[in-house]
Amino acid sequence: MSKYDIIVLGSGPGGYVTAIRASQLGFKTAVVEKESLGGVCLNWGCIPTKALLKSAQVFEYLKHAEDYGLKVKDAEHDFDAVVKRSRGVADGMSNGVKFLMKKNKIDVIEGFGKLKPGKKVEVDGKEYSADHLIIATGARSRELPSLPQDGEKVIGYRKAMTLEKQPKKMIVVGSGAIGVEFAYFYNSMGTEVTIVEYMPKIVPVEDDEVSKQLERSFKKSGIKIMTSAEVTSVDTSGKGVKATVKTKKGEEVLEADVLLSAVGIKSNIENIGLEDVGIAVDRDKIIVNDYYQTNIPGYYAIGDVTPGQALAHVASAEGILCVEKIAGQHVEALDYGNIPGCTYCSPEIASVGLTEAQAKEQGLDVKIGKFPFSASGKASAGGNKDGFVKVIFDAKYGEWLGCHMIGAGVTDMIAEAVLGRKLETTGHEVLKAVHPHPTMSEAVMEAVADAYDEVIHL
Repeated sequence: MSKYDIIVLGSGPGGYVTAIRASQLGFKTAVVEKESLGGVCLNWGCIPTKALLKSAQVFEYLKHAEDYGLKVKDAEHDFDAVVKRSRGVADGMSNGVKFLMKKNKIDVIEGFGKLKPGKKVEVDGKEYSADHLIIATGARSRELPSLPQDGEKVIGYRKAMTLEKQPKKMIVVGSGAIGVEFAYFYNSMGTEVTIVEYMPKIVPVEDDEVSKQLERSFKKSGIKIMTSAEVTSVDTSGKGVKATVKTKKGEEVLEADVLLSAVGIKSNIENIGLEDVGIAVDRDKIIVNDYYQTNIPGYYAIGDVTPGQALAHVASAEGILCVEKIAGQHVEALDYGNIPGCTYCSPEIASVGLTEAQAKEQGLDVKIGKFPFSASGKASAGGNKDGFVKVIFDAKYGEWLGCHMIGAGVTDMIAEAVLGRKLETTGHEVLKAVHPHPTMSEAVMEAVADAYDEVIHL
């Protein structure tokens, strides 16, 4: 039996990052992976979807070349080539993780891992043991009883990345990050897209003003949106798919070539031995403490299988904290209130902290500032004037409570707010930090200035 200090079950952005940090700390480390290194994120999630979205963005530029004083004759797209490029990017990233495993002297155990009592894991009939076993098995597309996926007419995000033929019509059920990103991609490619959202607004976790802005932008680009709507049944017996949608006005039947179910994710905790070991679970989440220890000593869990936000960067941060605690380092519990969320449709969305509604629900006296990109020189020059930056400060102490952005490139801007909040900066300190001109990031400074009645360019 092979013996390790740490074995990580799963090699997604939680698992492989955890393994690398463990190796850096001097632990003899192995990862168990049943499919491809990098997990869903690198192979079927974050990375390949961004490649698809970049192709859509470039195609949008080509279609609007005249807006920039350029002429492009008959801009066309090759759907197969777009998908092929996306898969190539994913393969390259997975190979990069393979290199990192070798560089850090981490053993890769291929196969399906099942936990055993006594700090052991069985992989395809062979047993391995470790002083510490870290579960990082991630999640998959959630299936609703009313939306069973057949992989052809009713699909999940994985199939949506590799369709053999571009559909003429698509129904997207769910308007979280996955739903709106695919809605943008397929609409840009020329597919007629309808979004069906159960909640009263799309991207329901975002600030109300962000949701309204995205809905305006999407409708302007031709995406149909149905909110406060529920798909009660689907009929796949014909050539395409018919979805019966219940709305406040009654029932409506939508027809399309394919329906994408983007109604959330389900943790991968089945058949990995949790019951055999006695690890406590609440619904589909493994119960852990602030240092990701389960109720059974020597067993840990991070990422999408735990109650925190199901985001790649959260899984990575949790894994690093977990192994640093194992190594005896002094670590602080992760602040889940300062986790940025990013959505990569166009316009992009990025946010951190409290929304305006949440701040007011908590009874806080707030200062709100907002700066539209229509007043930004860089945004005007780039032809991307949709959107804004919105900031929320505590009126009494100046604490930066939240920041919400929608517009071109905002996913690369949100880190300023995350870092500022981590360092407990105040609105006045942000104002005195000189921002470069012309940049999109100036909008952060201007939004803060608006909150304190010092805005210059409005």
